[in-house]
Amino acid sequence: MKKLMIFILAGWIQVTGFSQPRYQSVSISEDLELIRISENAYIHVSYAEVPGMGRVSANGLIFISGHEAFLFDTPWDDSLTKELYDWITGPMGLEIAGFVPNHWHKDCLGGLGFLQSRNVESYANRMTIGLAKLNNLPVPGHGFTDSLLLKCGDQQIECYYPGAAHSLDNIVVWIPAEKILFAGCMVKSLDAKNLGNTADGDLDAYPETLEKLIRKFPDAKIVIPGHGLSGGLELILHTIELTRK
Repeated sequence: MKKLMIFILAGWIQVTGFSQPRYQSVSISEDLELIRISENAYIHVSYAEVPGMGRVSANGLIFISGHEAFLFDTPWDDSLTKELYDWITGPMGLEIAGFVPNHWHKDCLGGLGFLQSRNVESYANRMTIGLAKLNNLPVPGHGFTDSLLLKCGDQQIECYYPGAAHSLDNIVVWIPAEKILFAGCMVKSLDAKNLGNTADGDLDAYPETLEKLIRKFPDAKIVIPGHGLSGGLELILHTIELTRK
């Protein structure tokens, strides 16, 4: 039955035809840019040299409501995170109400130390907190187990743990008002040919975790992967196919 549901959804996507919109972008520095994806949301894209991989981009999300902003994933390190923080609180004129990492890797949590120096509240999966401690990384301040509801201004944010995939602790963030699903590294862009780094993940659980995402968020309009271009639900279906290779 699950496979039939996925097949039907795949056919619907082919008929309706999701496409990558042309978004407005702002270059903050050589290694940091913002891509506006809605009136109240930006993808922040940061770049770093990764041994064996070269220059790699990583996505995060900024959601805005009123004069507040919530940050999901930091850039790769404290220096890039400071650049992003200064831009959000400077030219954008916003207060950062909180921060949530997708999982414990550097492309999600690398700038938490800087945010803590600015007294930004942080929230994370309890497994992420445990893994941060185990790996001697800055530790998020507040933990949750299955899901967590947060507020940015007058808008709701849902943090949800669907299960292990790219990492054991990876979560997703759902913005109901914008129908944005920030899926992070468990979901791959359409040009990805493989699942990338799964050394800290669970390949057996991966497909079911992704299918759970589709069942829970079937009306997602914008799905943001950890790396590469955003799209719609076809990104999740593409990643499911990659788990079968």
